[in-house]
Amino acid sequence: MGMKRVGILYHPLNEAAYTLAKELSNFLSSKGVSVWLCSAWDGEQARAQVAGTDLILTTGGDGTILRAAQVAVPGLTPVTGINLGRLGFMTELSTDEAWDKLSVLLEGEGWIDERAMLEAELSTTDKEPATFYALNDVVVARGAIARMVYVEARIDGEPLTTYRADGVILATATGSTGYSLAAGGPILHPQAKEFLLLPILPHLSLAYTLVLPATAVVNLCVTTGHQATLSIDGHINLPLTSGVIITVKRSSKVGRFLRIHPEASFYSSLEQKLKGKH
Repeated sequence: MGMKRVGILYHPLNEAAYTLAKELSNFLSSKGVSVWLCSAWDGEQARAQVAGTDLILTTGGDGTILRAAQVAVPGLTPVTGINLGRLGFMTELSTDEAWDKLSVLLEGEGWIDERAMLEAELSTTDKEPATFYALNDVVVARGAIARMVYVEARIDGEPLTTYRADGVILATATGSTGYSLAAGGPILHPQAKEFLLLPILPHLSLAYTLVLPATAVVNLCVTTGHQATLSIDGHINLPLTSGVIITVKRSSKVGRFLRIHPEASFYSSLEQKLKGKH
């Protein structure tokens, strides 16, 4: 099955990303594929075009892919990332590889890598609950003022602890190599359905990472005398008022990535990818 409609999301502040996106667009058009092009930061415009799209290509890095995952959430459109910089955990192709491999992908080769996502519902007293999807992580953290937040956590209705910390991270397997790792969390295999709950710089409170089963439902109640923030995948950032409740669980929606490299390469490339982060 050949692909008929492809979207390309590019990093808007990276000139090379836009140049590559244009070149790919011309290449695809010459093959008779219908193409749309959009800044990865313009989620609404991208979402308006995603219906009927067979594949989303991204030009940028892992951050661009996180934004693409948000665009793809409602449907089942897979994403393939083309990496402009150092090796990414999520990007699949280097710029050099892109041209060779793209034709193969367009013919329907490759395999679909499904990733668990988290669903976070934000409940406040005065507004309708809002739902967000995260491929990497849901982070509740202090605002600009360097005062800790108090986050009362319950799992499946049972009280766990009140974290006194700079914040709390809930991370998927995909997010386990991101911010969560920097905060001291373990690495989960990308296909793992479990998710992680861990504090950021805890102060005299539970300082360990919990690996939670896919069925767990986590409730976080935030108390802060100052300001706190809810951050979804590092790029959707919302101010939180004291007393809000955030409910996080594994979503029924998944992130889908079209890949060409063999599935076994996660472990063999792990060390190299971790070096690229530092």
